[in-house]
Amino acid sequence: MAERIVISNRKGGTGKTTVSVNLAAEMAAKGYNVVILDLDTQSHCADGLGVHPDGKYVHDVFKTPKTPLNNCLYQSHHDNLWLCPADPNYIHSQTPSGDKQLDQAIHAAGFDERFDLIIIDTPPSLDALLINALNAGTSVIVPFIPHFLSYQGIKQLVKLIHKVKINDNPCLTLGGFLPTMANQTWRHHKQVIKDVELHFGKARLLPAIRSDIKLADAFLSGQPIRVFAPKSRAAEDFKALGCYLAPRYPPSATHNL
Repeated sequence: MAERIVISNRKGGTGKTTVSVNLAAEMAAKGYNVVILDLDTQSHCADGLGVHPDGKYVHDVFKTPKTPLNNCLYQSHHDNLWLCPADPNYIHSQTPSGDKQLDQAIHAAGFDERFDLIIIDTPPSLDALLINALNAGTSVIVPFIPHFLSYQGIKQLVKLIHKVKINDNPCLTLGGFLPTMANQTWRHHKQVIKDVELHFGKARLLPAIRSDIKLADAFLSGQPIRVFAPKSRAAEDFKALGCYLAPRYPPSATHNL
């Protein structure tokens, strides 16, 4: 079965999409077969990979029952990396009341056998899309900017993850907290990172992604940072993150693509 990594934080602007695109690209470069399911209707994962959808989106599985997830599967310009893009015109209130549609669609499409990693980018809102993502996931990575308000958002999200795990998805685990846009020379950033480590345990704190304007430039070019600026500090950080996570998620897919 593929590892299904939900990238989530209920606070916007924490770098969820940046993490989704660049972590996916890093793992694909290591030989993993990776697909991103973009549930965030800003649809920026397509921008970050230079993919131009032709009108078929991951949100179609919510709008029309039993729509095959394979219908919206696009191969990126990078080996081993695929995308099911978001519909920028999707209205969140259209999501049906059930909370297992995404999980069912993943099973029906055979993605667990076709991919090693399924990375699910989520919207910042607390709604049926986020609950669907958590019910479909096996682990959650929480990007956060190291300041006080993000720390409060983390604690709220952890309560939600725990609730979903207890009530609906016992396989869901907390994959870790990922500092983004981090500057460890700033006292406040250092203190918040330390607080997260003390509260949740050192093992749950992932290697930080430092602030780097080249990440924005990479999105503008439609390329992951490892391709756009391979010697940048952000590329170095995502490479370190990929190396850190790889032992947790050994490849296991049959790769019937």
